[in-house]
Amino acid sequence: MRFLMLNWRDPLNPKSGGAERVSLAYLAALKRRGHEVWWFANEYPGCRPGDEVEGIRIVRGGGPGVSIYRAWRWYRTQPRFDLVIDQHHGLPWFAPWWCGTHCVAYIHEVLGPIWKAFYSWPISTIGQWQERWIQQWYRNVPFWTPSESTRRALNARGIADVTVIPNGVDTAPLPELEPKPLNRPLRLTTVCRLAPNKRVDHAIQVVRHLQAAGLEARLTVMGTGEKAEDLKRLAGELGVAEGVVFAGQVSEEQKNEGLRQAHLLLHTSIREGWGLNVIEANAMGTPAVVYPVHGLVDSTVHGETGIVTERESPEAMAAVIARLYAQPGEYERLRRNAWERSKSFQWDRVLPGACGWLEQKAMGR
Repeated sequence: MRFLMLNWRDPLNPKSGGAERVSLAYLAALKRRGHEVWWFANEYPGCRPGDEVEGIRIVRGGGPGVSIYRAWRWYRTQPRFDLVIDQHHGLPWFAPWWCGTHCVAYIHEVLGPIWKAFYSWPISTIGQWQERWIQQWYRNVPFWTPSESTRRALNARGIADVTVIPNGVDTAPLPELEPKPLNRPLRLTTVCRLAPNKRVDHAIQVVRHLQAAGLEARLTVMGTGEKAEDLKRLAGELGVAEGVVFAGQVSEEQKNEGLRQAHLLLHTSIREGWGLNVIEANAMGTPAVVYPVHGLVDSTVHGETGIVTERESPEAMAAVIARLYAQPGEYERLRRNAWERSKSFQWDRVLPGACGWLEQKAMGR
């Protein structure tokens, strides 16, 4: 069978992230099952018209406002595809109205409040409005999403056919859970693109609150992005520059080692589709403290594999960490549960069912 993914970014785009990583895993698995797989994406500076990654043929055409038209023009020259995967990131590709074949909508999260993190009024309000309107327009298209949070958000918008397939991770769990006592300084980490919606400034403020309470803490920030200089400046203004390390872009090996060394992963995003690095941290024997937002309440089981704060505030997160520091037995229980649960999200367990579902959809079932 022939499969096509439509996504604004491809795995080689410098701005690719978790969405592209998991998309690549699904498509590569389809390729290994003997299918022909294509990926159409936007162009980016310095890119080539096409590439091949793990047997997946990548085609690039146009940028925002143009790539949908370019995708349609390219599509008309191709033999029939059995399934088109229309991936939504704020805007979809409107494929059900031009692909002429079976189609599913793939969405990681309903952006909602994320629009306000990137745009001021009135663009943010328009973005939220059009997202809601377009999703309702798609209400007769099967949806695929990684979390129950997103499923509920889509159901609330009148979309009934939503299949949840939790993301897998490439990070292999530690063969044995090694000792990690809660010694000072507490080793905290966050792993993400340094973008407005990730609210890494909240994680930096957590360090200040902990230090003010007499609890020495050190935060390692792994990732790059447009907010990097602002965040470094904030750490200086708050007087915690010595307690915040900006590691920049790191390799997978460096990331895993950082997660293994950390006592806790902090996740302060406005919203996530799933929270991939929560499970990655868990695999390294590190529980997470996260905000009570879509996606993160799915990847973290509150009180079992980590802690979901009561409020989206640095004060609430700092208070949770301080309480956990005073309860080493509870910390050990959380990290062991997190480590055990991470084993169920390995790709070899996720991909067979996901590929089977995509093949069924390609056959119109």
